[in-house]
Amino acid sequence: MSCWQTVQDYGLRAIGIGERLLPREDFTFCQQVTLIGSGMIWNIYFGVVALTLGFFFATALALGKASPRKFLRKPAEWFIFIFRGSPLFIQFFFGYFLFLSLKSVSPIFDPFTAAWLGALIVLFMNTSAYSAEIFYGALLSIPKGDTEAADAYGMSGWPRFRRIVWPTMLRLAWPAYTNEAIFLFHATALVFFSGFPAWQQRGDALYYASYFADKTFNPFVPYPILAGYFILLTLVVVGIFGFVNGRLNRHLPQNMKKKIQLRPNLIR
Repeated sequence: MSCWQTVQDYGLRAIGIGERLLPREDFTFCQQVTLIGSGMIWNIYFGVVALTLGFFFATALALGKASPRKFLRKPAEWFIFIFRGSPLFIQFFFGYFLFLSLKSVSPIFDPFTAAWLGALIVLFMNTSAYSAEIFYGALLSIPKGDTEAADAYGMSGWPRFRRIVWPTMLRLAWPAYTNEAIFLFHATALVFFSGFPAWQQRGDALYYASYFADKTFNPFVPYPILAGYFILLTLVVVGIFGFVNGRLNRHLPQNMKKKIQLRPNLIR
């Protein structure tokens, strides 16, 4: 079988398109690259959707935590504390069994036991908590002169937040938020090892890398391939977030623009 035929058969297998059965013997390098790359579709899906939805929820949580009203501040503080204070692996584990228990109560919760929705919700809440803490710190760091200038112009409420507070918060938080986005994509590799089953062996990149490592007894081929895919994904994320960072700071002189500095988290 040629490599191109392998790509046609297994390139979209992770989402149910193409060859149904996994190769059982005579594993080629092309098969490993193709199937692990196929699994990356799930990692990108989890990361993009959780990050997009979590961005807006994190903004709301940060505003809630900064609110002087106790009924807004306390729920935001406890949500952030719980999801930042517990390991992501444990959150996946308890999330799956919570959805499994709810499924026994009502069939409407059946989709929540699948990784595409249940694991996505866990990732969404986790990244929202971490991002909210970043945005909260940025809110506290907004120069007082900016808000005083807005008050002097008679701006208040939504116009003041939209034109002064929110853009300044994003500019201050964006480098740290970029690192959170990178870690979130890396954290998607935990999905199928933490309770949520891979239906019909349609797992993510780490799922297929582990499959080849177990079958060939040689982890030094599939895992470097997996690492290469995540490095490429990280470069894409850095490029996109770097572009946004440039747009956020386009009004500043060149020597005053803050460049994104990557500080990878070794432990979550």
